Amino acid sequence: MPEISTAERAGVGSDGHPRPTEDHIALLPHAILVLDGATSPSPDLPPGGWYAHLLRDQLAHELTTHPHQPLTTALATAITEVATTNDLTPGNSPSSTVSILRWTDHEIEALVLADSPIVAFGHSGTDVVADDRLISLRNNGLLQTSKDVRRRRNAEDGFWVAEADPSAAHKAVQRSWPREDIDAVLIATDGVAIGVDEYGLFKWPEVLQLAKNKGPEAVLDAVRAAENDDPHAVRWPRAKRHDDQVLVLADFAG
Repeated sequence: MPEISTAERAGVGSDGHPRPTEDHIALLPHAILVLDGATSPSPDLPPGGWYAHLLRDQLAHELTTHPHQPLTTALATAITEVATTNDLTPGNSPSSTVSILRWTDHEIEALVLADSPIVAFGHSGTDVVADDRLISLRNNGLLQTSKDVRRRRNAEDGFWVAEADPSAAHKAVQRSWPREDIDAVLIATDGVAIGVDEYGLFKWPEVLQLAKNKGPEAVLDAVRAAENDDPHAVRWPRAKRHDDQVLVLADFAG
């Protein structure tokens, strides 16, 4: 089993006030799950953190009960179970990103649905497993309103995320590597990945070294320090001053 270290920190809501984190982690004997509940586009819906918590637990159950099934199958089954149990319907449900890292003695697998990347480091350098469809839509100005989000969520011309439609699981980005080729893996929610992708504070190899040398918490500190230096989101326009943060380091070299 790899040596695993984690760090997590709650952000603030869109109103700027503190609230419980909507990011969730599960550490299983042969897998790591990271989910980031999305802010619900309607006040009539339960919060994304509520959904992410339920989906994490159901997905952990699927991977524990059926440890060799395809990751997409496990995720689709978990989405169906949560939706059925809680009377959620496609297009009218809270949602969450999903990132899964699973390993055996011979292979390491990654699944990423929406914007919480998995980054592997090894003999061939850095391999970023990222689902950039949501980010691309945002950057192109196509997600201006909650109506835009609803229309493009889990649609062929939009982005894919876990909510009440199990077919989204099969749209995830996947990768696998021989275990002997990988030294370490990072899993980050967008509240951490933004430090690489938008703030340009560091590149992923530098994130790895900082996490190894000072712990994952030091990476969260660096992102928060940058945001505190831009309190009114002038340099880096963003919906929240601070997003929730999760960073997981799985060290396979030890």
